[in-house]
Amino acid sequence: MKRIAVILAFCLALSLQAQSKSDLLTHYEAFYKEMRLQGDMNGVINALTHLNVLSPSQQRKDTLAYVYMNSNQHLQALNTIGIEKNTSDSDLAIQIKAISLKALNQPKRALEQFEILHQRNPTPYLAYELADLQIQVGNLEGAAVNIEYGIANSTEEMKHAFFERQQPYEVSLKAAFLHLKGLLVFNQDKNKIDEAIAFMDEALKTDSNFNLASLSKQALETRKTEAEEEN
Repeated sequence: MKRIAVILAFCLALSLQAQSKSDLLTHYEAFYKEMRLQGDMNGVINALTHLNVLSPSQQRKDTLAYVYMNSNQHLQALNTIGIEKNTSDSDLAIQIKAISLKALNQPKRALEQFEILHQRNPTPYLAYELADLQIQVGNLEGAAVNIEYGIANSTEEMKHAFFERQQPYEVSLKAAFLHLKGLLVFNQDKNKIDEAIAFMDEALKTDSNFNLASLSKQALETRKTEAEEEN
């Protein structure tokens, strides 16, 4: 009889625990929806964190990491889903890793993630990210391939955002590729300053408000003047 009572008490405890967990899930799911409606990102993060603890799922982890990334909390995003190269990851998870690693100045690791995305669905936008990172890590041959692909496949409607000014701005993606090609030419051969400047001019001709191309052109012209004075 005593044994039956213990079993019944144990079953009752499990039932109450399950009911409590179910109630909490219902509460935080409703809380999550309300925070989304209000645009309260801290509330969304709070709700998703609780939901992940109560009922873990990879989809919820990816969503939480995405919210962190969009809030410029890149370290927290990577702490949520990791930084490992995993070809079985969802497109969203790989995108989060790529963008957050790039933001945290980890070009080699970011490059691995962008390569997976580009293999799955090649686009000029991804080719730009690859070329930019490849120049940073010294893979000039790879950068050249992606730049030519990008120039050939960019359309007039495609834009790329830049943030080196206080006020972010957009230029045509083709102009952005021409700027990269100028940087590539200079990195391949420091004596080809005039050719690199010509690509900066072409980028500016394509999009006259391209501030970064203008700055790069000025730096190249300064380098050329210094070299001529030394000779």
